[in-house]
Amino acid sequence: MKFGTKVIHAGVEPDPSTGAIMTPIYQTSTYVQDEPGVHKGYEYARTQNPTRTVLETNLAALENGKHGICFASGLAAMDAILKLLVPGDKVISTNDLYGGSYRLMTKVFAKYGIDFSFIDMSDVEGIRSHISEETKMIWIETPTNPMLNVVDIEEVAKIAKSHNILVVVDNTFASPYLQNPLDLGADIVIHSATKYIGGHSDVIHGAIIVNDEDLRSQLKFIQNAVGAIPGPQDCFLILRGIKTLHIRVQRACENAEIIALYLKNHSKVGKVYWPGFEDHPNHQVAKKQMKMFGAMVSFDLQDNSVGNAMKVLSGTKLFALAESLGGVESLIGHPASMTHASIPKEERLKVGLTDSLIRLSIGIEDVDDLIEDLDKALNLI
Repeated sequence: MKFGTKVIHAGVEPDPSTGAIMTPIYQTSTYVQDEPGVHKGYEYARTQNPTRTVLETNLAALENGKHGICFASGLAAMDAILKLLVPGDKVISTNDLYGGSYRLMTKVFAKYGIDFSFIDMSDVEGIRSHISEETKMIWIETPTNPMLNVVDIEEVAKIAKSHNILVVVDNTFASPYLQNPLDLGADIVIHSATKYIGGHSDVIHGAIIVNDEDLRSQLKFIQNAVGAIPGPQDCFLILRGIKTLHIRVQRACENAEIIALYLKNHSKVGKVYWPGFEDHPNHQVAKKQMKMFGAMVSFDLQDNSVGNAMKVLSGTKLFALAESLGGVESLIGHPASMTHASIPKEERLKVGLTDSLIRLSIGIEDVDDLIEDLDKALNLI
């Protein structure tokens, strides 16, 4: 089944009781049992919900995986994955990653004896020197947030497999339409489904997809025991968003290419970060493992002025100044004070995340209107 068909049909069947073509919202906390311990597959909504079951099946199919597991947010999903570890375990992570992920690792799990190393993964061979007997997990974002660095998933997975290390890929920026890490050797794929998968900026959600049955069992146990689950309304909204995932991401990527080229040629713009440029680090890797180059673009101003960056950030009308990404509407953000404020400045600067960096999430509006909006903002400086 092709991707454009999966988003509509995978795991989705007409409601058996009514024939409704859309998966119903099963708004219930519990289920009547035939007798104690004997039920129709559902007993308590923290453990199972029919709306969530359909979504988990659909998400697994989109990532070419066997098992989907849903959570109340992307960070709740990440929390469950990190709970696979025990005190003394070590994790190697990209040094350019979402500020919330960094915060969860360093401010929460580090207190419980988990050790995290943040390194440049642009050259995967550099990972080998950081591996020890205690290394149990390699955490990848690709493309990274917000510098859009690209990590070779297949090559990292080969290194990890030789040391029996789990590979986790945060696939949020790419979405399942552009990249499928399980096919490249990853063990676990995680999404903030709030972003491209939901796609309409109206729901918070997280998802994990795996192939291994033992990993599924461990993560399902954590999902149920901890209880950070999404409600049925949230699952319904994500299912609805998925039906247009391929169309939305395709259009957003097409817009992003045009906007990235516009910015690269603008006299007031300095560096532009977008994996589709041939001079972008690991462009060839992105070309190999992604269908398109994504709809996220970051850039600095020519003068690196924070004051001028603020003028641009407050000068757009169509690009809304807001957290998040991946919705149908275009967003503009300032990572240093918004999404990555929890990362110390010295760590941000090491990867090029300056105080003047601007991040764009390109939506599906008419690209001419988006460029006109950016042009007016840039002319304010």
